[in-house]
Amino acid sequence: MDGNLMKLDNRAEGPGFARRRLALGATAVVMGVTAVLGSGLTTAASAADGAQPTGIILGVGADESQRVVSWYSSANTAQVVQVAPASKLVNGKFPADAVTFPATVAANTVNGGYNGHATIDGLKQNTAYSYRVGADGSWSTTYSFKTQDFNGNNLDFLFFGDPQIGSSGDVAKDGAGWDDTLNVALAANPNAELLVSGGDQVESANNEPQWNAFLAPDKLRQYPWAATIGNHDVGGKAYEQHFWTPNTDRSAPYYNGAAATRSGGDYWYMYKNVLFIDINSNAYASGSDAAHIGYITDVVKKHGADAKHTVLVYHHSIYSPADHANDSDNKQRRQDFPTAFSRLGVDLVLQGHDHSYSRSYVIKNGQKANKGEQPGAAQVSKGPGGVIYVTANSASGSKYYDLTAPDTTKDPNYGPDPLNPKSHWANSVENQEHVRTYVRVQVRGNKLVVENIRSGTCAAPNAAVELGKVSWCGPGNGTGAAPAVGSTVDKVVIHSNGTDKGKADEAKPATTEADWLQ
Repeated sequence: MDGNLMKLDNRAEGPGFARRRLALGATAVVMGVTAVLGSGLTTAASAADGAQPTGIILGVGADESQRVVSWYSSANTAQVVQVAPASKLVNGKFPADAVTFPATVAANTVNGGYNGHATIDGLKQNTAYSYRVGADGSWSTTYSFKTQDFNGNNLDFLFFGDPQIGSSGDVAKDGAGWDDTLNVALAANPNAELLVSGGDQVESANNEPQWNAFLAPDKLRQYPWAATIGNHDVGGKAYEQHFWTPNTDRSAPYYNGAAATRSGGDYWYMYKNVLFIDINSNAYASGSDAAHIGYITDVVKKHGADAKHTVLVYHHSIYSPADHANDSDNKQRRQDFPTAFSRLGVDLVLQGHDHSYSRSYVIKNGQKANKGEQPGAAQVSKGPGGVIYVTANSASGSKYYDLTAPDTTKDPNYGPDPLNPKSHWANSVENQEHVRTYVRVQVRGNKLVVENIRSGTCAAPNAAVELGKVSWCGPGNGTGAAPAVGSTVDKVVIHSNGTDKGKADEAKPATTEADWLQ
């Protein structure tokens, strides 16, 4: 554990609680003067100008006992996150023994202010916590979150595709759809433990009004957001100034663009028995795909044995069902990634970018593993090397892409499915109704249950429909009425025996991109 990270609870931890201590990608250091209170507690000096923090978001930590809080500030002062069990607050007032976690504060390249982040560590399971950001005299609003059982085999998390606030041309309408999806999803799944991003939080990387609309929902301060960088988040530093992620490698191969605008990196975290690895798929040329594979390989070799499932997250869907199906960069990734992912024992790949929904067949080494698997099968057994790829539809309704027919003139290796020629060969399900959806993933022992759920209808808030960006809405290209909010588009139970966990292909270690493709 990094010596600069304070514990919320300094007492001895139970064996299940202390099974891991994972270092964050950067240490939490105090910027400015702090006063020591004893028992490992500190408080920041009062902020000089009384400016309150803005853009606060709760992020995922290195494991279930951590959270990362990120925010913006107009002041370069000593700032902290103050935390206490919610039961100890009296009339909204924090107790004298509330713990503070010092922040790293740096100059903000976007708006001339500052950005800060701090890591809350030592959280106890099954506990509700309250927290606030800032310093004496300039505290933020108090927010709350809760932890759940750290030792069980069950985990529910939600995956959201491309809010891309601003892409409809109306930031307010896009923000309304995004806020509604979060409210609908978390009302239906209050015990979800993670909110996982598919990337493209905003339309324009350095547009702070778009970021403000994305960050407006209070649910993003109550549930940890596991950020993913999309192509619309690239082009400035706003992405990583808004989101600080654990175990992050920000070396050149994992970035995209000129040094002044690089943002992102590859990162990983372990939550219960699931190893999550998130890569910056914007960086794919000049050997970057090989670097990503090397990063994933290293993480799996070091930590995969501790996981029952490995979930990989990135933005660009390699088995795209819509407009991006045959983009040159996606064709390259289809060559570079699938065999490596099978060898590394990846179970589930979550992707965005194409603003439509798809769920693949079980894919092994870039091929359909079982030729007899039927389209839309409700249950599949993936076996060693089998991978399911999911593409998320728009979570905000700001932009939808219509499904495209397989076109072998653009990519001869991405043709029609013999069992369903309207779909691409890799995909068991392809869907677009021009309604907002989100993906729920339930981990149940050796099973993964993946479900695409409607969070809206054709009615507002649905910016692309409201503004006439699309000409129809509903199933069957608008021939059917939009089903109710909360109804299921697609559901599959994935059975895995876990025998391929924790190791890369030891018999034939791969050191270069070419090795993986053999």
